[in-house]
Amino acid sequence: MKEGFRQAMAWLHTWAGLIFGWLLFAIFLTGTLAYFKDEISHWMQPEIPVRSVSSETSLTLAQDYLAQHAAGASRWSIDLPDAREPGLSVRWQQTPAKPGTRGPFTEKLLDPQTGDEVRGRDTRGGDFFYRFHFQLQMPFPWGRWLSTIAAMVMFVALISGIITHKKIFKDFFTFRPRKGQRSWLDGHNAVGVLVLPFHLMITYSSLVIFMAMVMPASILSSYKGDVSAFYDEVYPASNTPEAAGRPGELAPLAPLLERAREQWSGGRVGRLTVNNPGDANASVVLVRDGTDRVVHEFGSALTFDGVTGQLLGTTPKQAVAMAIAGSFYGLHMGHFAGPVLRWLYFICGLASTAMIGTGLVIWLGKRQLKHAKSGVMPFELRLVEVLNIASMSGLMLAVAGFFWANRLLPVGMAGRADWEVNSFFIVWGLSVLHAMVRRGRAAWIEQLALAALLFCAVPLLNALSTPHHLGVSLAQGDWAMAGFDLACLGSGLFFAWAAWKMQHSGQVRRVSRERARPITLEREAN
Repeated sequence: MKEGFRQAMAWLHTWAGLIFGWLLFAIFLTGTLAYFKDEISHWMQPEIPVRSVSSETSLTLAQDYLAQHAAGASRWSIDLPDAREPGLSVRWQQTPAKPGTRGPFTEKLLDPQTGDEVRGRDTRGGDFFYRFHFQLQMPFPWGRWLSTIAAMVMFVALISGIITHKKIFKDFFTFRPRKGQRSWLDGHNAVGVLVLPFHLMITYSSLVIFMAMVMPASILSSYKGDVSAFYDEVYPASNTPEAAGRPGELAPLAPLLERAREQWSGGRVGRLTVNNPGDANASVVLVRDGTDRVVHEFGSALTFDGVTGQLLGTTPKQAVAMAIAGSFYGLHMGHFAGPVLRWLYFICGLASTAMIGTGLVIWLGKRQLKHAKSGVMPFELRLVEVLNIASMSGLMLAVAGFFWANRLLPVGMAGRADWEVNSFFIVWGLSVLHAMVRRGRAAWIEQLALAALLFCAVPLLNALSTPHHLGVSLAQGDWAMAGFDLACLGSGLFFAWAAWKMQHSGQVRRVSRERARPITLEREAN
């Protein structure tokens, strides 16, 4: 019975991993890239300069700009720059023409040192990978539902994998190179055990983030079907006064930053919203930045009178249940992580991606061996082979194509950001066609070699299309720009090694078969 249970878990682990493996590979890879989404966005908008200025200086410049260009607006919003987000972003909402409607928003990027407008190229930047990670480029809410179901399957696969491998920790210290399927299985076990806590944390926390969507029964029961009442209680809105209809002078906003730091014991302001900036009842809402602590506080904010500077209110302290949910959210997003810890998140994410990829390779390899002598591969195995190639090496090509499109598309092109995304999916689709035409090892080698070429050429492409090549970015201390170029170069070298390794192992196997054939014929003759 005990052995039967383990066999059942092995079956569940195998088939759950296969059916959702291709989708999970894309989810984990794009989620891993999203840990550096701000750095990716900076590389994809090289027009935005990196400045070392204080938040107070940037806020004063933003207030002066909005007072000059949006004095009659009903709301201002200011996103302050930080070490990872160099741009000073300002938005304002026009006063609606009709009561009960919302006016249009206008957004501008400013130089945080001078306050001048900066015209960055239209791009989704790293936010594309972040959104794709949990929305899959699908309409709301279908993408979120599909990614959440995939996370449930991933959690089941992890638990069943732990049960199946009773010598899992012993296998971690076992790696037999150049042993074919045995090497792939050893690698799968090693990356699975090495970062097992990360696998479990990242998968379970994703379910916690969307728990209200996937498990709404308790909310509907407790709030009598009024879901909005639940969200109003969990995320209370700031108590801002209504417009008085009398003109008023807005006080300087910069001093409010120090008062917020005192209230939050050193916490940093990430965003400011000014309601009715030209009115006597103007109010300022300061939203806390979430990068200074692990536990994410949903909607933590302070509200001040915009004219007198008096503190009007604070958001209530989080309940224990929300604090627990906030801790899972903070651990999953990793906003609190410094450079070293962020790289650790990135490496662990790559390990999770590799674990999924090796599992797909092992599944196919075991079944291909059964048909190796006949030389005829069934349709279902050929389908899995095509999906393996396109979902792994093809996805790498699509990522490279996304970066190349950012540099090759005209800066002033209409719908430019959408065409960057289109380029990603066009390249990905072409990789599927290539995998259908070219079989097995040849398709892997060609796609990996092309990925190596594209990634290695990214620093050169950047140097030819912008003045921010490695020599300049390293000299200026722009580590985000330089780090992106170096990371692409390192990725390209890795893909080149992988293509060479696959080509070399294929040649060795052919030579071994050719040497073994005369011996076999001699034995048969005798």
